[in-house]
Amino acid sequence: MYRGRLERDLSLWVGKGLLGEETAGALLAEYDSRPASFSLGRVLMALAAVLLAAAVLLVVASNWEAIPRLVRVGAILALIWSVHIAAASMFARGATAAASGLLVIGTMSFGGAISLVGQMYHLSGDEQTVMYLWFAIATISAILFRSGAVVVVAGFLSWASFAVYLENNDTHWIGFDPWTAPVMAVITIALVRYTGAERARHLAYLLLIGWLAWLYTLYEEIAVALAFAIGGMTIFALTALPHPRIASLVRSAGAAPAFYSFLIAVIGLLLLHIEIEQGWRLVVLGVATLAAAVLAIALHGRDNGAVRYVAYTTFAAEMLYLASVTVGSILGTSSLFLFSGLVVALVAWIVIRLERRFSREARA
Repeated sequence: MYRGRLERDLSLWVGKGLLGEETAGALLAEYDSRPASFSLGRVLMALAAVLLAAAVLLVVASNWEAIPRLVRVGAILALIWSVHIAAASMFARGATAAASGLLVIGTMSFGGAISLVGQMYHLSGDEQTVMYLWFAIATISAILFRSGAVVVVAGFLSWASFAVYLENNDTHWIGFDPWTAPVMAVITIALVRYTGAERARHLAYLLLIGWLAWLYTLYEEIAVALAFAIGGMTIFALTALPHPRIASLVRSAGAAPAFYSFLIAVIGLLLLHIEIEQGWRLVVLGVATLAAAVLAIALHGRDNGAVRYVAYTTFAAEMLYLASVTVGSILGTSSLFLFSGLVVALVAWIVIRLERRFSREARA
């Protein structure tokens, strides 16, 4: 899809005399020479690694009662060492897919080793401690081998750790353990930036959103929903600032920060709609929701398709909701649309002024 758009753009630029045909052909050839982002072989290798790792974990879970303890420990340690040594050898040969698969097996085997030792020697501890240690080992492995595949495993382990906490504590907030979920998310994002495993960052952002949603279930107060809406829009606005350091950081992180911060704001606005059902506060909330959608389109709508579609959906849903609330009075509905139109026009005027100001500062 991107190649077709690139080819059309190059043809357009050549037609306008902005680019020579040889240069356009060289640019297209350079793009075609890049390795494909999707490889069926790599996907199948990853699936094979997951299946083999699952087999190892199931064998460990069987407890191997007929096999002596030292033999069991030696076997699992030999497996861990062998797959990591083989992975290093594969990396040296340039066989990245095979090396990544071996690292996935090795990382999963660490979890099996921890469980096996705990079973055999009845060591004190719980599932939560196992998940923390497993995640820490995956993090170290991802750093040592700079492996994006292991970062993905670490991302899923962070989710598993959070799920184990919720199950063991009946979804209540107890002690400092709940803070480990956002900490693991931050570590995963750092690993993504270090290894270049761009798609793994979504695991961290979704974990943060899930953690925030869980916080709301603990309190279910307007203040929490309002914090989501204001905090999300504040971070979203910061991602659009033209400051060199912020702009550079946002570009290196891709479209994810803007999208997920706006998604948090939309979730906060939705929760506020659940809490506020009538009165002047509903009118203010409706106008604020429409303004947030328009602002999102103005700031990131051109370059971020995900933000654009969420903003469109939010705007349309809000208009339909407000119309349904005021449908009993045609005059009331008309007034609502009139007021909303004026607010959107005001937001558009402010955005245009800011764009012109930022453009002048960029040229200065």
